[in-house]
Amino acid sequence: MEKWKCSICGYVYDPEYGDPDSGVAAGTPFGNLPDNWVCPVCGASKDVFEKID
Repeated sequence: MEKWKCSICGYVYDPEYGDPDSGVAAGTPFGNLPDNWVCPVCGASKDVFEKID
């Protein structure tokens, strides 16, 4: 699955782990994150994330 990186703080969203602190289960692709999900480190919105090759 694709990883996505926050362009502000560098946090990497890895779908293998999800974001359990925000209620996002492991295995959740970035595209399936809730619209109101934000970076758990800096609070940035999903639109500042960039796909990592």
